[in-house]
Amino acid sequence: MNSLLKDAQKAGERVGLKSDKIVINGGKPLRGRIEVRGAKNLATKAMVAALLGETPSLLKDVPDISDVGVVTGMLNAYGVSVTQVAPGELMLDPSNVLKAHFAEIDALAGSSRIPILFCGPLLHRLGEALIPDLGGCRIGDRPIDFHLDALRAFGAIVDKSYEGIRLTAPNGLKGAEIHLPYPSVGATEQVLLTAVRAEGVTELKNAAIEPEIMDLIAILQKMGAIINVEPNRVIFIEGVDELRGYTHRALFDRNEAASWASAALATEGDIFVGGAKQQELMTFLNIFRKVGGAFDIHEDGIRFYHPGGALKPVVVETDVHPGFMTDWQQPLIVALTKAEGVSIVHETVYENRFGFTDALIEMGADIVVHKDGLYGLTRRVPQRPLEQAAVITGPTPLHGADIRVPDLRGGFSHLIAALTAEGQSTISNVGIISRGYEHFIDKLDALGADFIYEG
Repeated sequence: MNSLLKDAQKAGERVGLKSDKIVINGGKPLRGRIEVRGAKNLATKAMVAALLGETPSLLKDVPDISDVGVVTGMLNAYGVSVTQVAPGELMLDPSNVLKAHFAEIDALAGSSRIPILFCGPLLHRLGEALIPDLGGCRIGDRPIDFHLDALRAFGAIVDKSYEGIRLTAPNGLKGAEIHLPYPSVGATEQVLLTAVRAEGVTELKNAAIEPEIMDLIAILQKMGAIINVEPNRVIFIEGVDELRGYTHRALFDRNEAASWASAALATEGDIFVGGAKQQELMTFLNIFRKVGGAFDIHEDGIRFYHPGGALKPVVVETDVHPGFMTDWQQPLIVALTKAEGVSIVHETVYENRFGFTDALIEMGADIVVHKDGLYGLTRRVPQRPLEQAAVITGPTPLHGADIRVPDLRGGFSHLIAALTAEGQSTISNVGIISRGYEHFIDKLDALGADFIYEG
């Protein structure tokens, strides 16, 4: 069994998916209402933050996704009690933190990149952290050098072996001056989770400022941390001796909301996304409107719909917040196959994120990927060495095909493509989609999709 299939099956099993295939009969608009809960990219990090507290934490609006299951397993391995006290609410009690066996952590962490973020909290609590080889979606190199360099700056000693990485801090962790070469979300989270209990002041330059980062900072402040967010991506953290637990409702998942919005546009449908909010989606909403989509903002969510008429081509450049998120471009590209004219998507964050377009081309899309990117005089985002560009010419009708999901966002994009296509599609490895999309099978059913899923 190849590793991708194994990862997909493990991910699906964590949320109760028994089958790894779905058969979709396309051509039917998606209509109805679905709800989005807390962001995958916040909830899992908030769970790690609970390790830093001396008392239990309560996290609300936790999505029922595979990655939450991975972090729950890892926390359990370290003696943290994770209890579901109500649907979507987790109580995390770190009062009995203990060292875990490397083999146990390795078995749990194989399909996630979250384990690297355990380093700072574990060094504070146990004086040692063991990190296996990291998994996650195969969309680019995602080196962990930023993380390890930051931890070394705090005084951690990093030893690499055939098993993975062992970190120790014999002299404790001290505040540091850290300048990230790129505003990496993961590295920023690493610094925050380490600096809050390090001795002295930490200055972080070129930090990521995504909404999920701001929500994590809010959680840490509730726990007793002192964190100042300055202009120009600078964050100051004053270390404290002790942190307590928190009670927090996670920020909604803007990536899932944007994905369903793209599904509404591509299928000429009408989807109300309960829980979605305007502010965190403003950059996406601008592009959605330029393509020809329509939306209505309500107190309890956002209605996304195709208002009729032809869709328009656009030029999109992905970037760190407040730019257009890399996670948004994959679902949107499916809708762009229906636009009249040539659209260009410049991917500047991950070098392999267009791999999912192979399946779309097989289904009839006219997409050309330029592996070295495209130069443009009107670019707003500086061209980066690893970037690629996709040129989408439309409109092109899609037809059904057999598709194997390659990664999380690409997988959801394949679902959208199958829903828009003429005929029947069989999609395998759907367990990967459960890493970040809660109850997506039930939501497809609620929106009137025509599909067969046994499980």
